[in-house]
Amino acid sequence: MLMTKERRTAIHTVRGWAIAVLQEAGAIRECEYHGWMQDGADPHARERAFEIARQHPPLGLSPEAAAGAMTEVLDSFGDTCPECPPEA
Repeated sequence: MLMTKERRTAIHTVRGWAIAVLQEAGAIRECEYHGWMQDGADPHARERAFEIARQHPPLGLSPEAAAGAMTEVLDSFGDTCPECPPEA
């Protein structure tokens, strides 16, 4: 019986790659209602994501540049969804 493994979708930009790594590590997540990126609330997830970036950067990118891309993505959004009402 032929078994297939689910393939990851191709990532076309460094930013897209960084977002995918951060999501996989649990460092960020999408707001379930609006799709905005939010902090994943896992204190060690960012460290795991940066370790992945340094050990397995995209082809043609240095480990330092990969970590820099992760930092840019993390700096580009807040901890909460701007469209959701604040929690009481």
